Amino acid sequence: MDHQILQAKSELLRRMSADDFARLKPHLRSVFLELRAPLETAGQPIEAVYFLESGLASVVAKTSAKGEAEVGIIGFEGMTGSALVMGDDQANFDCYVQSTCEALRIAAAPFVEALAGSSTLRPFLLRYVQYFHIQASYTASINARQNLEVRLARWLLMCSDRTVGDRLLITHEFLSIMLGVRRPGVTVGLQVIEGYGYIRARRGEITIRDRDGLLTLARDCYGSPEAQYRRLVGDLGSKNPARQDRPIV
Repeated sequence: MDHQILQAKSELLRRMSADDFARLKPHLRSVFLELRAPLETAGQPIEAVYFLESGLASVVAKTSAKGEAEVGIIGFEGMTGSALVMGDDQANFDCYVQSTCEALRIAAAPFVEALAGSSTLRPFLLRYVQYFHIQASYTASINARQNLEVRLARWLLMCSDRTVGDRLLITHEFLSIMLGVRRPGVTVGLQVIEGYGYIRARRGEITIRDRDGLLTLARDCYGSPEAQYRRLVGDLGSKNPARQDRPIV
């Protein structure tokens, strides 16, 4: 990365103070993360923090010896390593790449040092951590009380918020893991939503055709955590081509 100028597309890096960004900048490294690449492992020390710039990562809880379900989604609006912000050094859940990502990586040690050396960095990042806890709480509540079509609509909207364009590269098998249901159920649920004309589903790919329709289907299951992100952190700007990215040398 010597002498290479990159543009930070992470919402958190763009929004933090210039002084806090300067503390992190010398330690940030650009990385490309392949599908299913592990970012955190439950019960293990956190080795690094990732500020995603594209793609998606899933925070996943084990539901049984072989089962798992998604707790939350991280995209360009967020970061991994929330436990470090809260003073812990171990991951509570697994976190791995759901859709190939570009990210800026900082090792845990200099990240924790930056938190200790600044009076403003931790409070700023805690606002994101608070939002993520709200998102995770809504996910648990909705998964417990809503039918699969509503849950799928919410999940597709959340993924759409974090990607550029209307095409999502995702398999039915991976969707079943994320939603904690059997694969045949996901297939039937997608067929129902496709029948409404809201999406087009193909092998390993879902295209959103009618976002307003998905919003109607999701009802009040989508929107509240997103409003809290705007309150705590700010409006998402990464889909706006006119935004000013923060340079990294």
